[in-house]
Amino acid sequence: MRPARRTIRGVAMVRARPPRIGATTYRERTRRGDWDELSDVLPASYALATEAAGGVSMLLPPTAAQHAAAVLDGVDGLLLSGGADVDPARYGAPAHPETGSPRTDRDAWELALVEQALARDLPLLAVCRGMQVLNVALAGDLVQHLPDEGAGDVHRPVIGEHGRHRVDLAPASRLARIIGPQADVATYHHQAVRMLGKGLVACGWAADGIVEAVELTDRTWVLGVQWHPEAYEGHELFAAFVAACAESRARG
Repeated sequence: MRPARRTIRGVAMVRARPPRIGATTYRERTRRGDWDELSDVLPASYALATEAAGGVSMLLPPTAAQHAAAVLDGVDGLLLSGGADVDPARYGAPAHPETGSPRTDRDAWELALVEQALARDLPLLAVCRGMQVLNVALAGDLVQHLPDEGAGDVHRPVIGEHGRHRVDLAPASRLARIIGPQADVATYHHQAVRMLGKGLVACGWAADGIVEAVELTDRTWVLGVQWHPEAYEGHELFAAFVAACAESRARG
């Protein structure tokens, strides 16, 4: 007997064990009670958004790049989370004064995960920094500081707090089919995609022309968004992602 299905905005979702979503983490010094030490952490909003969409999160802290294939054997989809700036050396550029200190361990780990995920056509959702990692993995590059490009403060209006702005989506894109032709999004970034990586197609833009969403059309389900759907109005996107992970697992 075939598993029952339900539909979320046109996407069939298999009712089986919850899809396991591998989510990349930050590595930061954190303080907990008497302890102040290096920790692997991720804002709970990612796991909560995944759980609300019917999946479960498996945290993937930075480790040796050669373990990426083995790690992905245990998950049904990859979620690249937000965080620190990508090292400009990864796309052949000198560091801008406003670019943060490189997190070489995380860059190497996430680039390896992207390579393996794309090779096996694993569903992939790339959020904020994650979209930039995806672009760099495909030989694209980044704007290192948006004010240098004439962009205003709409993308990071208040330090330490998500702002809001509108994104317009390409009508024929997968993303528009999921969330509609426009979205009000939670934003917090000072870098952005400049030259698109190989195979990536821009499918969302802010009013100032900054690329806010991309998709990889030669894979089954790969989307990148510059905003934070885990923090605000992201249920439909997470539901579609988790559904894609369930379908991918069902196909074997």
